[in-house]
Amino acid sequence: MSDKDPFIPEKKLSEEDQAKVDAYLKSGHNDVERKPFRPFLLLAVILVVLTALSLLSLVIAGTKGVV
Repeated sequence: MSDKDPFIPEKKLSEEDQAKVDAYLKSGHNDVERKPFRPFLLLAVILVVLTALSLLSLVIAGTKGVV
């Protein structure tokens, strides 16, 4: 059997390149300030859009004589 752990990926970068990547990630250049995720706001928006589309479909059906 192999001594390598199958869950640990092999290194794809040299030590020098990995050091450059680590330095870039720690520099803060790629940090983006984000608002916290608000799932109830997302749910409310989905419900409003769904309700509006449902009402629109009823109005269209009513004008065509379906309802």
